[in-house]
Amino acid sequence: MEGRCILRKGTVWKNLYFYQKTDTLYQLTVVFCQRFLPSFGDRTVDQMVQAARSGKQNIVEGSEDGKTSTEMEIKLLNVARSSLGELCEDYRDYLKSHDMVMWDKDHPRYDAMQSYCRQHNRYEDYSDMAKGMDAETFCNLAITMCLMTDKMMNSYLQRLEREFVTEGGIKERMYAARTGYRAEQDRQFRALQEEVKRLRGILEEHGIEY
Repeated sequence: MEGRCILRKGTVWKNLYFYQKTDTLYQLTVVFCQRFLPSFGDRTVDQMVQAARSGKQNIVEGSEDGKTSTEMEIKLLNVARSSLGELCEDYRDYLKSHDMVMWDKDHPRYDAMQSYCRQHNRYEDYSDMAKGMDAETFCNLAITMCLMTDKMMNSYLQRLEREFVTEGGIKERMYAARTGYRAEQDRQFRALQEEVKRLRGILEEHGIEY
């Protein structure tokens, strides 16, 4: 009997593109708060940094917990999505409160920004430009990253949910492993009974007592 795997193969979270984007969003958010928000007396700073951190940390925790619990991974990834949703709304609020433009597909810089964000995940790709971007560009970049990351995470969650339906959680996998083990033991026992029966027949044919 081949061994049945109970624990799921862990995801290398550092290799997930949406994790890389959330890590970049966290670092960009720290820079944004340092450059464009007051150092003291504004709770928005703590809220934005915490939301950005929660986005990436819950991906890490979800990937680790996912080795034993698909349900927990799904739950934590949804927490990460909620945190990024809050962060995205904070950037939108900044644009509105400062009478800045939220770029849409008709904006002349929209397509270039979308293309760049799709092709670049790591903070090193943004760190230099983050030092000189104006607030409007910075916010629109961050909003784009939030929306792209959410879409990627949603696709990943759909895959996890399909796997959970077909493979079950750890309880189901443990049950399957136990059931498979018992079935194999029963098969071996029946094979042994048949072999004993065959040997007894041979002995009887030759008049040998046993």
